[in-house]
Amino acid sequence: MQRATCCFSVAARGGKMARIDDLLKAALIEAGDKPADTAKSDEKKAYSEKISANIALAVAEELRQRGMSEARPAPPGELGGSGAERRMAGGIGAKKVDVTWSTEESGLILGISIKSINFKDNRTKNYQKNLTNRRGDMLIEAVTLHRRFPYAVLGGLFIFDAGAATDNTPKRRSTFENAHSRFRLFTGRDDPAGRDEQYEAFYFMLLDASSRHANYTLYRVGKHDEKIEFHDMICELVERVAVRNPDFYEYDDGSLRSVNS
Repeated sequence: MQRATCCFSVAARGGKMARIDDLLKAALIEAGDKPADTAKSDEKKAYSEKISANIALAVAEELRQRGMSEARPAPPGELGGSGAERRMAGGIGAKKVDVTWSTEESGLILGISIKSINFKDNRTKNYQKNLTNRRGDMLIEAVTLHRRFPYAVLGGLFIFDAGAATDNTPKRRSTFENAHSRFRLFTGRDDPAGRDEQYEAFYFMLLDASSRHANYTLYRVGKHDEKIEFHDMICELVERVAVRNPDFYEYDDGSLRSVNS
């Protein structure tokens, strides 16, 4: 599939940050300071959930700005009723999805699953301990949703603490590099009849954030040495939605436009 180009590129805006970067940085700073790796498990769990929830809110806001007015989650009252993450009926059970855009006519059109590993394991001193379990969770989610909505575009976003790129030893690659090898089979589902466990597109983020700053880099799975902009990720997913739904939508410079408008 041809890579999307988007009107929100940094170069096109004279070096200014794209809107999604503004949204993300504010969301990440609002999440506060990351607990120490030695903190209690409930503290670390709460922080990880906060990071994922805040990123989901930022991404959904960006989607609403690009023509997907019912995208969730949203702040309370913004969509009339609850704007929380949506629980979707799937092929093998219901599943909560971090970011969704659905319509009455089509059901789930776009879903984005967000997972993270933010803390180093105290025994191994690397970030790989829960990688296999997180991968399993995401693949089950893809199967569940694709079996009921084969035309849905699913995006995966896996967030790693920035330290996951430098936890290598003379005997093992970094967790970040290993993750690219372990996930690359599960991205690139271009055909609605393709494998249910694959995502249409999958991305990794390296994150360094606190209550005072938010730095991150984004990569397509399988390309650990090629950074991309976050707005490009959104553009790619939006363009895939238009390709899957040509009777209803057109891709217009990073946004969706109704064919009938």
